[in-house]
Amino acid sequence: MSVQVENLEKNMAKLTIEVSAEEFEKALDKAYHKNKNRINVPGFRKGKASRAMIEKMFGAGIFYEDAANVLIPEAYDKAAEESGLDIVSRPEIDVTQMEKGKSFIFTAEVAVKPEVTLGDYKGVEIDKIDTTVTEEELNAEIDRVRDQNSRTVIVEDRPAQDGDITVIDFEGFVDGVAFEGGKDEDYPLTLGSHSFIDTFEEQLVGKNIGEEIEVNVTFPEDYQAKELAGKPAMFKVTIKEIKVKELPELDDDFAQDVSEFESLAEYKEDVKKTLSERKEAQAKNQKEEAVVAKIVENASMEIPEPMLNGQVRQMADDFAQRIQSQGLTVEQYFQFTGMDRNKFLETLRPQALKRIQSRLVLEAVAKAENIEASEEEIEKEIENMASMYQMEIEKVKTLIGDAERKQIAEDVAVQKAVELVTREAVEK
Repeated sequence: MSVQVENLEKNMAKLTIEVSAEEFEKALDKAYHKNKNRINVPGFRKGKASRAMIEKMFGAGIFYEDAANVLIPEAYDKAAEESGLDIVSRPEIDVTQMEKGKSFIFTAEVAVKPEVTLGDYKGVEIDKIDTTVTEEELNAEIDRVRDQNSRTVIVEDRPAQDGDITVIDFEGFVDGVAFEGGKDEDYPLTLGSHSFIDTFEEQLVGKNIGEEIEVNVTFPEDYQAKELAGKPAMFKVTIKEIKVKELPELDDDFAQDVSEFESLAEYKEDVKKTLSERKEAQAKNQKEEAVVAKIVENASMEIPEPMLNGQVRQMADDFAQRIQSQGLTVEQYFQFTGMDRNKFLETLRPQALKRIQSRLVLEAVAKAENIEASEEEIEKEIENMASMYQMEIEKVKTLIGDAERKQIAEDVAVQKAVELVTREAVEK
């Protein structure tokens, strides 16, 4: 096998890979043995016709496609390694010569890892992030805990108010005809939650238990059910229950119920400390992101389109796995959001580009500063992986090959580069 490398524009390269005629002949023979039992040849039982007979009857190219599928993966892997290129995309394969008795030739067009020209990356200026916990933030957090510890009380002596939890029966009509999915019973609806369309919830405010209300609304133009989009509708609604959340009093008893502290003052001080630590952690992440964004802005690089497309696909696959773990399919997500796959992929492109640029710049910083991962740091990362997956460390080590270990080392070096540029940044 031989490989020739042609550098193209925009960090692309073309590998021309030639496999000997002998290897192509072996691949054809493999293809014949794989398929002979599925080919009908008059006068022969299945699997008994010779390759020459089959090729004579169906043409010499009958086994070409399968032979190519046998040859290409292994030949490409060897050629990619031999080329010395840092390939960052799937190959675009094009067969240029496939003929019995001749060498098999194909090309593989690939994206190559871009070179990064660093600008200023030490001492970049970013805005200082305020981590002070305000009184409003403290009160909001305590109110959240009060809400978690609230109890629901049935109200019978007044009409529904904004914020009440109602239980309703409803049926919807368009042009006087009930529509599919527009009816339900014992439906819990919090007034003011805006979980129903248009002014539906507002029209229940001031209404009493047992009262039948005609609620008039208009479906949004972009409503997911296309047959209802933009149409006026009338709902017959009956309020069956009105409930209200009753929050616990904000006193020492409350503090004792929800914490280890005896007094409300101690509890508040602890909540403030927790919020402060949370804001400090958030500020650290925000500072890192701001610094990296700045050094990306100061750097220059040309991202090949196939590299970007590959990152988009990876992010889409990760998203699909996350929502599937929550019991939702990608198709259902598209239905709920009104998106299709192309539109969804397009929304991922800016974030995908940001990820690629950030990684490349940080790798360049690590290289410029001779930052490497020590053996101790790599071992520590493996220990963290074992803990995360609840596996024995030695078992994890058996699953980690040279490529995975190299990736761990690169990830550690990149994180150390983040720490360096963040430490050197100037907050103004």
